[in-house]
Amino acid sequence: MEPKTKKVQFTETILRDAGQSLVATRMRFDQFAPILPVIDQAGYYSVECWGGATFDVCLRFLDEDPWERLRKIKAAMPNTKLQMLLRGQNLLGYKHYSDDVVRRFVRASVRNGIDIIRIFDALNDLTNLKVAVEETLKAGAMASGTISYTTSPVHTLAKYVEMVKELEQMGVSTICIKDMAGILSPQGAYDLVSAIKDAVDLPVVLHTHCTTGLAFMTYLKAVEAGADVIDTAISPFSGGTSQPATETLQYALSEMGYETGLNGEALHKMADYFKTVRAEFLKDGTLNPISMATDTQCLTYQIPGGMLSNLISQLTMMHKMDKFEEALLETPRVRADMGYPPLVTPTSQIIGTQAVQNVLAGERYKNVGAEMKAYCRGEYGKTPAPIDPEVQKKVLKGDSPIEGRYADTLPPDVFEKAEKELGEKATCEEDVLSYIAFPPVAEKFFEQRRLKNANICDYTMVCG
Repeated sequence: MEPKTKKVQFTETILRDAGQSLVATRMRFDQFAPILPVIDQAGYYSVECWGGATFDVCLRFLDEDPWERLRKIKAAMPNTKLQMLLRGQNLLGYKHYSDDVVRRFVRASVRNGIDIIRIFDALNDLTNLKVAVEETLKAGAMASGTISYTTSPVHTLAKYVEMVKELEQMGVSTICIKDMAGILSPQGAYDLVSAIKDAVDLPVVLHTHCTTGLAFMTYLKAVEAGADVIDTAISPFSGGTSQPATETLQYALSEMGYETGLNGEALHKMADYFKTVRAEFLKDGTLNPISMATDTQCLTYQIPGGMLSNLISQLTMMHKMDKFEEALLETPRVRADMGYPPLVTPTSQIIGTQAVQNVLAGERYKNVGAEMKAYCRGEYGKTPAPIDPEVQKKVLKGDSPIEGRYADTLPPDVFEKAEKELGEKATCEEDVLSYIAFPPVAEKFFEQRRLKNANICDYTMVCG
């Protein structure tokens, strides 16, 4: 079939989602810094390098300031659009923040080097995207309005088209289909991309994972339908729970007559470089070979790779792996009770944890965590379908669900309060935003930074 468009561009995920999917975001800045000038010359549409779990992990495990990391990437890659993933009203944390904090965070992200913000909501509640989209555009960056793709009785082609029309009305720069579990089939991709292209006049970006083995075929059919940009990972960090290989798709699409704009020599240098980085993670056990495998269970249970590993981890710690199959079967039942949310952070953790609790307790919803209560109260937004009323009643135990948008109930002076709490520990606005997102983690990081700087000053005074 003759391609509808002769051009398709690539977003490289090696600096964010590929590393998050395969090595739990443990790649330090110094591990990839030397190759950044080469990535900058590779001809990508964009490079996803920030957001998602990178912010939390930098502070918690890598002893890096995420803002400083972003600035250093920007300095090394002046010719490439830098992209981040933002959870709408959740920002990069696991709860909703007030509108003024969302606006400050978006402005700071753009100021520190971000050119494209991919904005999604775990429930596809577009009221949770509006403020972030508005502020992104106001700050002069591109807002990529995102569909969290899933399948259920209420997630129809017509519903997705309705969503993208609303996103277009918001003024988004592009439409992104985010298939976090790798369950979008080739035919499903063709139909969805075609429908979106017919409905709105915006570039369409597709993001998927190799988890189920469908991704390469899915991308080819999506491009055939008119997709403008696809997310890929340089080959040493591709496959498994990551994205398809950049070089493979560049080769295949070029043979089919598409213009990709990619520099083959730069890709070759990148692949050689990241083979050595991968070897480090294999040696220390961070890269588990299981993450590189194909797991078709996701097609049945719709459980993304990260959620599956969390499920295994929870049961292993409790010495209850004999309950694994039962927990797998319980997960889609809990999801149905909760109104069929897409399984992506933070809903994937909420649903998965509850499935484990139900199985271990031997009674459904006997034990319920704070996040599940918040979900049933409406603190994460409007669910795709109504929550089962009997289950909701059991979870809330007399509490009433909130009316309207949860962010409207949050106090607007959070930033000022956090600034006062931190005092001299905060050196800039970015520090305060880090603290708001992850209070104990950020505070510990600031103290370690202070001690490190004090040691450097002492050394300079003695030896300088």
